[in-house]
Amino acid sequence: MSLSILDITIILAYIFGILLLGFYISRKASKDLNSYFLGGNTMKWYYLGLSNASGMFDTSGTMWTVSILFIYGLKSAWIPWLWPVWNQVFIFVYLAIWMRRSGVMTGAQWITFRFGDGKGAKLSHIIIVTFAVISVIGFIAYFFEGIGKYCTAILPWDLSMNIGSYHLTSERSYALLICLLTTIYTVKGGMYSVVATEVLQFVIMTASCFAIGYIAYTSVTAEQIQAAVPAGWGDLFFGWNLDLDWSKTALPNVNGKIEADGFGLFGLLFMMMLFKGIFASIAGPVPSYDMQRILSARTPSEAAKMSISTIFVMYIPRYLMIASFAVLGLVYLGPEMGKMGSNIDFEKVLPLSINQFVPSGLKGLILAGFLSAFMGTFSAFINAAPAYIVNDIYKKYINPNASNERYIRLSILSSVLLVVVGIIFGFNASSLTKLTLWLTSALYGGYVAANLLKWVWWRFSGLGYFWGMLFGLVASTVKLFVFPDIVDIYVFPVILVISAIGCIIGTYMEPLPNREAVKDFYRKTRPWGFWGPIKREVMAEDPSFVPNKDFNRDMANIAAGIVWQMAQVVIPIYFMIRENTQMVVWCGVLIITSIWLKKFWWDHLKEADK
Repeated sequence: MSLSILDITIILAYIFGILLLGFYISRKASKDLNSYFLGGNTMKWYYLGLSNASGMFDTSGTMWTVSILFIYGLKSAWIPWLWPVWNQVFIFVYLAIWMRRSGVMTGAQWITFRFGDGKGAKLSHIIIVTFAVISVIGFIAYFFEGIGKYCTAILPWDLSMNIGSYHLTSERSYALLICLLTTIYTVKGGMYSVVATEVLQFVIMTASCFAIGYIAYTSVTAEQIQAAVPAGWGDLFFGWNLDLDWSKTALPNVNGKIEADGFGLFGLLFMMMLFKGIFASIAGPVPSYDMQRILSARTPSEAAKMSISTIFVMYIPRYLMIASFAVLGLVYLGPEMGKMGSNIDFEKVLPLSINQFVPSGLKGLILAGFLSAFMGTFSAFINAAPAYIVNDIYKKYINPNASNERYIRLSILSSVLLVVVGIIFGFNASSLTKLTLWLTSALYGGYVAANLLKWVWWRFSGLGYFWGMLFGLVASTVKLFVFPDIVDIYVFPVILVISAIGCIIGTYMEPLPNREAVKDFYRKTRPWGFWGPIKREVMAEDPSFVPNKDFNRDMANIAAGIVWQMAQVVIPIYFMIRENTQMVVWCGVLIITSIWLKKFWWDHLKEADK
């Protein structure tokens, strides 16, 4: 790709500005671990929300989402339920409030708050640290794979080189360079640097979304889109089979991609995503940057506001950009994609579209925007994970009396170490789709059972948590190496059952330990669920205690929230493909669900801080 001097200037100015801002803010991070990892619990919820949105607006994920919209059309709006994306709804409705009431620094420290400090609690503490580190390494590999493909496609310089007998491709050189720059400002400034730079990155990214949306809308007509796609591509709803036949279009080899993904039986896929999504969402966020933003909020109600603001500010601009690149690729890149034959790489739709359709000047802004999206997500992960190593291993078990300076130095060192290990895995990642499916389905399948039960069952113990997580991690690892060709989402129920068996075995290996710690957890967190004996004991000790009676309201708000979120996904897509009637209908749905959430959720948040 040829870049003008203006484009290059914008990109370099962005990189220099981000590094300068990160170093300037870093002075606030050096006080103690709470300041370094949580910003001292002083940052306002809307800054944390913008930061969280920037962290979720990742380049690799955007490339993947563009590719699935290109292939599956409107039905691709359901595929991110693999994560599931609507776990954010469960978080803002009630889980963010429950988590923030703990007052802890990390997800592993929260485990001690839940189970106490006995043998089982210590084992569960160690296993969640292990899970956090493994998942962060996996995501670093995922980002490394994505940013390399992106930079190679849109930047003009060939950075390939030979290091001894090893050939370093241009794709990997770019990935190494961007990862290095992001690591520098992240480890220097901690949470303060991450949030400050991510707010700036989100502003740049949002401006880029609307700019490319304008280009696509004025460059493509509805007739051109309809001529490029098969029948049913623009339908949101579906039957048992996908029923998308690309054989009569300019890209007949797309059928091979659908078959390889294993998504032909779309009804079965949807049922599995729904099954997994309910369990995974109740389990709560995994120990990563999303949980860290919740724990960084000033109060439980602000943690909830932060979580809903993430969806509100991110979805419409992001999906406007995704739809824009997808339709540009469909209309204008068909012949070029067709030449790839059986080796067609749909993840290159986004960078190829930027190369061909974005004018000089704006190209520099959009490229800087995507760099910011990558750097924001990457920095969020490498700031979150070291807290588990330093706070939950070194400080808890090795040297609890070390100075703050030593803790922060070890945090920087552990960040660098995790990045190096993640990059090594990234060198061996075969594709974004395979890595995405393993992360979302197999690895998280081992997380769900134990983390669901910790919220809702009084008898669940630390040993149950440990064995459930261990069984799940072993099962997901066996899936990765022994059954790599099976679509991960279809293995989720098996991994869930194996993990649940571990939970039950571990729980009944001993009587409930740390009963007082469990009562303290219930008293502070006030969850709903199966807490009968503990609830009766707490109420006997404190007659003024009022148990949680909000289950029905929370479930109704979750249903409204999922529809509210889905509306923000499909509205910009319908807008871009000129399905104006559908767009207006979904705008109405968005308004109605917003009113519902205002009345039955937002107006009740003041109760969360009591």
